[in-house]
Amino acid sequence: MNRAVLPLLALLVAGLFLGSLLVGPAALGLGESLRALVAGGQERDAVALVMQEVRLPRALLGLLVGAALGLSGAALQGFLRNPLAEPGLIGTSASAALGAVIALQTGLAAAHALALPAAALAGAGVSVALVAAIAGPRGGALTLILAGIAVSALAAALTALVLNLSPNPFAASEIVFWMMGSLADRSMLHVWVAAPCIGLGALLLATTGRGLDALTLGEDAAEALGVNLARLRLAVVAGVAAAVGGATAVAGAVGFVGLVVPHLLRPLVGARPAALLPASALGGAAMVLAADIAVRLIAPDRDLKLGVLTAIVGAPFFLHLIWRLRARLA
Repeated sequence: MNRAVLPLLALLVAGLFLGSLLVGPAALGLGESLRALVAGGQERDAVALVMQEVRLPRALLGLLVGAALGLSGAALQGFLRNPLAEPGLIGTSASAALGAVIALQTGLAAAHALALPAAALAGAGVSVALVAAIAGPRGGALTLILAGIAVSALAAALTALVLNLSPNPFAASEIVFWMMGSLADRSMLHVWVAAPCIGLGALLLATTGRGLDALTLGEDAAEALGVNLARLRLAVVAGVAAAVGGATAVAGAVGFVGLVVPHLLRPLVGARPAALLPASALGGAAMVLAADIAVRLIAPDRDLKLGVLTAIVGAPFFLHLIWRLRARLA
């Protein structure tokens, strides 16, 4: 592993985080912006409100959401030994989206600020229970994938049903825009909702490094090395569900980050799953922060959605992966 990878990624994330604080329709200088971040009490003016209530939550959520998606993608790819695995594979994203859609459609989201993220987290929790029940206590990687696909398809179908039966065109429009993914108009309340879930997921996934390294030798060899595969699978599934559920609850559907980032960084860390986990967390944070800065620069007068931009960038990369795989097998 190149020891410079993690420090360089950390510097990149720090620079993009600072850039996220400075980019916006209000043209604020660096010194003025930084002073406004620490202003308190009677010193708070319009600049302080913009920095503390608008830009800081957005930058923090970009950091948290990106790290959650990148880390989850690396963990799933390592556990399933499949470079095309991504966080939505086990149905967490689709189920969290279904919970949020129900909250929007029933009016709960309008009645209480925490209703939407709480419903999304509940949907993610239900997906974990369903996947675990379908896969069974001794189910292998293939069973887990099939269970995740089934849960994801069911959640997507129910989401489409809610949209189809929606009598309120305004609610349907809000649902569609939320599902595109965005960090705009978020507050510190959203940060406090997402941070514990993403932190818990990250802690669970951080414990899987040794097991994922052993799993590269095969399941039999991993068990011979003392790895409890059932416990490893539970840690991966629960960790991904908590991290991705927390991210989806506050940002909506942001795709391709968990697929693209581990692929870009894998050659730089010696293809070791344990080394790829922290690198992908930093890389995911950098990608989401950069994409969020880009949506503000590309269309400052239009609400360009974060998920739309990551999909536009990620889809061609996915096609490139397929092309390389076909060339390798030819």
